[in-house]
Amino acid sequence: MTEDNALAALAALSHPTRLQAFRLLVRHEPEGLPTGALVEATGISQSTFSSHLAVLAKAGLVIAEKQGRQQIQRASMSSLVALMTFLAKDCCGGRAELCEPLMAELTCC
Repeated sequence: MTEDNALAALAALSHPTRLQAFRLLVRHEPEGLPTGALVEATGISQSTFSSHLAVLAKAGLVIAEKQGRQQIQRASMSSLVALMTFLAKDCCGGRAELCEPLMAELTCC
């Protein structure tokens, strides 16, 4: 992941509605959620939510898949892993023992 990609992803996630939607999608991997379910969960209008979804998609964090008449939204887990790796790559100056609390948090998921 480049610095520009990381900045785009972080900017996309910096809005409460987008962060809420992305976290919801991560919890529903690998099946994803219909767009309507995301709209209901956020409590905002379809048109407003569509603009938030577009920001997430442009940042590469959300992927839409058509299933019949529905659009299923899925979190791009590869983008999430790339962002997390980018953020933690230089963690603790190469001293792995300092990163153990972070790793412990991630392994319990």
